[in-house]
Amino acid sequence: MIVQAAGLAVLAAISPTVLLLAVVYLGSGRPRETLLAYLAGALLMSIVMGIVVLVLLRAGGFSLPQHRTDRYGLRLGLGILILVAGLVFTRREPKPPDPSRPKKGIMSKLIANPAPYTAFLAGILVFAPGITFIAAIQVVATAKADLSETAAALAVVIAINVALVWLPLLTFLVAPEATTRRLAAFNAWLRRHSHVILSVVLIAAGLIVAINGLVGLIQKG
Repeated sequence: MIVQAAGLAVLAAISPTVLLLAVVYLGSGRPRETLLAYLAGALLMSIVMGIVVLVLLRAGGFSLPQHRTDRYGLRLGLGILILVAGLVFTRREPKPPDPSRPKKGIMSKLIANPAPYTAFLAGILVFAPGITFIAAIQVVATAKADLSETAAALAVVIAINVALVWLPLLTFLVAPEATTRRLAAFNAWLRRHSHVILSVVLIAAGLIVAINGLVGLIQKG
């Protein structure tokens, strides 16, 4: 259960936007405080939404043995949904940025004013749950596990989900200049290939969840 949930959490954690904000905050006037606030917002959103999704699925009885068919049906349906989203995203051509029309969204404003309070808000907004994160939580929620196992699995999923925030923070504390330089280079590469990477992530997550649900239904039948 933990291995499958962790694998989906890794896919959920891959986000050019998350890393871009980390790079911006590391280059701010107060990098440690700003990135720490960013991490706090990310953790708050991930923990709250993780618990909400888990409680809702557990309340539906999907972890009970007699609901095994429903559990695998849920996984199959969710996997197909993620897979379709990945295929649709693959067919969409990314629009090149227009220099004459700079972005004016809330994220652009948060990036333009890097400070601890804006970083905290950015962490909440950026880590609003996506379908791959929900897929990781549903693996935990629908597993037949006791409270301690469920809590441990949920903690692992959340820690992995915000890894692109706390990992840069830890490495920055050890080697500030090298971390900022290498992270900026990696972020540039990630942004250049973000369309392909996100498509692959969605398709891979969809296949994992759908196959697991299909195999469970076949075995149950």
